[in-house]
Amino acid sequence: MASSKKEMWIFLKQLFLRIKDSDIVGVSAQMAFFFLLSLFPMLIFMVTLLPYLPFTQDDILNIVRDFAPTDSFKLIETTLNEVMGRRNTGLLSFGIIATIWSASNGMNAIIKGLNHAYDVKETRSFFINRSLSIVLTFALIFVIIIALLLQVFGKQIGLYMAYRFGFSETFLNVWNQLRWGVSPIILFIVFTGLYTLAPSKRIQCVTVLPGAVFAALGWICVSLVFSYYVNNFGNYTATYGSIGGVIILMIWFYLSAMMILIGGELNALKNEKEKDC
Repeated sequence: MASSKKEMWIFLKQLFLRIKDSDIVGVSAQMAFFFLLSLFPMLIFMVTLLPYLPFTQDDILNIVRDFAPTDSFKLIETTLNEVMGRRNTGLLSFGIIATIWSASNGMNAIIKGLNHAYDVKETRSFFINRSLSIVLTFALIFVIIIALLLQVFGKQIGLYMAYRFGFSETFLNVWNQLRWGVSPIILFIVFTGLYTLAPSKRIQCVTVLPGAVFAALGWICVSLVFSYYVNNFGNYTATYGSIGGVIILMIWFYLSAMMILIGGELNALKNEKEKDC
């Protein structure tokens, strides 16, 4: 027991040193800036898909509402409504292509951040790297759509499975509880994919699971705690005036980026330990 505690303490100390040496504080700030630039283009692209999907703009915003501070959510909702009211939402227009490109900036920032965490240089060409960013952006949107389907049509899906396979009432009760707790599972899948595909090195999927679990749970906890603080104690409007919502959004993105990078550092350190053994 004492040996296990000592090993854990050494591991945490080494993780802290990696976080310090990798300048996660600075890199997270860079990522937060690109997250902000890519947020609205990605939401705009998702909204343009709504005529082809069985849910509404409010359903998409509800995902943000669950975790974002109130001021930030109002900023996102207001800006999205304003932008969408001024643009042609034709799916095949050049504007949508430019929107997809802009939306991938956030994913490209994650790729650079994870390369930094794994201490590897980007060896892929610009075309391949940007294509990967776009593919991962589409994958993220697809995962969000699946999450929306489970929330909006979860009850109907459960009833169909119960009727089709003869499941009992207990199955329906468990299903209804699970479908509302789908966010941690979705986040875990997203982070597992990011940690496996984003770095410019070959990584086995199973080796990234600890970091994916940490990032998923850490992001949820940090988001909820920060949201509670801002909604109940923080008064950024008094300090920053009308841009208080933007500052809150940037801080939220900054904390989110830190969780992603720390998860990457955790995986990289774990891989090093296994190689030494």
